[in-house]
Amino acid sequence: MPALTIKNIPVDLYEELKHVAEQHHRSMNSEVIICLKQKLFPNKIFTQDKLANIQALRSQIKPDIITPQDIEQAINEGRA
Repeated sequence: MPALTIKNIPVDLYEELKHVAEQHHRSMNSEVIICLKQKLFPNKIFTQDKLANIQALRSQIKPDIITPQDIEQAINEGRA
């Protein structure tokens, strides 16, 4: 993969990038890539981003919150 070196970054920009990267549990390099993708491809959803969103949503679902009986009841109600 190609590499990019960025020089003369303002201190405030560097510190903010570092802070945001820590919040997202990413390296600064990964955070820069994400920021560039979001700016350059604002309407495109990347597979890795979609997968990360799905995993985040799944982690919020409590196991066994919906039983097979609940599913069957919903199906039967939908057919009525």
